[in-house]
This record gives sequence, C-alpha cells and structure tokens, in this order.
Amino acid sequence: MTISATTPASIVEAKDSKHALSMPVDKKGFYVRPETTFRNTISSEPGAQFAPEKGRYHLYISYGCPWAHRTLLLRALKGLEGIITVDAVHWFLDERGWQFTDGYTDSLYDTKFIKELYYKANPDYVGRFTVPILWDKKTETIVNNESAEIVRILNTAFNDFITPENSSRDFYPESLRAEIDQVNQWVYETINNGVYKVGFSTSQEAYDQHIPPLFDALDKIEATLGKDDYLVGNTLTEADVRAWTSIIRFDPVYHTHFKCNIKSIEKDYPNILKWARRIYQLPGVAETVDMDFIKKGYYKSDVKNNPNGVVPAGNGPNLAQPIV
Repeated sequence: MTISATTPASIVEAKDSKHALSMPVDKKGFYVRPETTFRNTISSEPGAQFAPEKGRYHLYISYGCPWAHRTLLLRALKGLEGIITVDAVHWFLDERGWQFTDGYTDSLYDTKFIKELYYKANPDYVGRFTVPILWDKKTETIVNNESAEIVRILNTAFNDFITPENSSRDFYPESLRAEIDQVNQWVYETINNGVYKVGFSTSQEAYDQHIPPLFDALDKIEATLGKDDYLVGNTLTEADVRAWTSIIRFDPVYHTHFKCNIKSIEKDYPNILKWARRIYQLPGVAETVDMDFIKKGYYKSDVKNNPNGVVPAGNGPNLAQPIV
C-alpha cells in the first residue's frame, strides 16, 4: 500500500519491498485501517449525478477480499446480475497493487492494475488502491469505493429494474435499522476488522489486546444464532451479509494465517456453522465464493506472515452440506 497525504504521521508501514498486503500500524504495533475516499451514491432524485440505469454500472472486486465479497453477495441476493456487470482482479497482490492478469481482465478498459482506474477517475488521486469499486461507465469515474455504502446502494437503487420478488427483498428495513447499525458496529470492530487487528499486530501487546474481543464476539453471535436463524429480527439482513464474508474465511485463513486459533467455526461454533451453510445455500450465493482464490490471496500475497507462500490444503467446513 501507499500512505496517502492524509495518513497520520504516527502511522507507519508494516511491509517490505515485496509485500503489499500488510496494513499500516501505529508505533505500538496496533493495526489502523485507513478510510476510503470516493463516497457518492446512486439516486433517482432529480439532478442526481449518478442515476440508476440498467447496464450503466460496473463492480470491480477481488474474490479474496471480504469487503469486496459483500458487494458481490448483495448483487446475487438482489438478483442484479443482469443489471450490474463485474470484473475480478487476480488473487495476487504485490507492491504494485491489485492487478489484471492470467485470465482476470478489465473488460471495460483492458487496464493492468486497479490503480489505473483510480487515476482515470482522478489524475491527482493520492491514497490506497482498494476494491470494491462501483464504477460508472457513462461518466467513466468511481461512484463509491466503500463496501458498506455500496451494499446499501445495491439494496434499493435498482429496484425498478428487477423482479418484484427481488425488489421486495430489503436487507436494511426501516424497522430494524437501529439494531442492524448496532450489530454492524461491534461486528466490524471485533470480527471484520478484528481479525486484521490480530493478524497484522506487530507487537505482543497489540495481539494480546485484540484476540479476546474477537472470540467474545464470536461467542455472542453463537448465542444469538442459537435462538434465531439470523442476526437481527430473525430475518436475513445486511448484518448477516457483513458478518458472513468474514466467517467463511475464518477457518481456512484467519485461524492459521492470522493466529486466531483459540477456537474454530467447524469445531466450536455449531450455530454459526449452520447459519453459514444456510446463507451459502441460498440461490446464487455459492457462485460468489472461490475458496482457492481466497486462500492464495492471503497465503501467497502476505509474505510477511507467510514468507514461503505455502497454501494449506484445508478449505474449512463444507458449506454445501445439509443444514442440520
């Protein structure tokens, strides 16, 4: 990664010249995630810069990235495959950033690196070259690169272009928003970002501080799912979407690679495993998961944590097995 002009001076890079996956840490070895910068939306309001149109927008994602996976998952759950096109980068991430190579191509511009799209959107851009990207083909610019906001956009912006059944699916219903927001917040801090706080710790102090909240949060989710099928209101919401993309990576990646090894999903969290299978087996969801890609993306790109690039054989629990 590249430290942007807005990165605090107290933040330093934890990487070497061949390592791009590690993230910024502070002087005590605590991982700090930088914010995204393109924060526009798609709206039907008169005069809106980005109006909803079939075929106008494009997602750039990595199958390995849990943040990008959220957007691909929402696209599938809302039946937007015919409305929003998608390109995926290659699994390997080095000092040049995400790249298109070896069969993974940019169908719009034939670029070689994600950073080229950032400079196309803004030639003076200074910052990180991240996925997902929600791209506007008409104005040839980035609409948004914040996964949480893209999920909200996909939830409602294109309802006029999809079937009544799909348009009626609301993953952020008004009556549950306060609770969803609350769950999202602690899941983000302790699980979504929590595994990275643990895995990218460069001091024992940082690791020891972040590992207990992670498993406390998993215990909390396990208890909730012992009573209900889903995290909020006993119905599938964006809270499930945001948690799920981290949970399915837990055993095959975070447990070993990020040293999150106190418990595993398969052996210690039966309710979470049942929930993970329930979502995986929904129409279109399994197609968003490429575990081989996910494992290579972490184990081969993150040479700081895995200098020899050896990829473990296990894929975690079989999510296609019956929900019992």
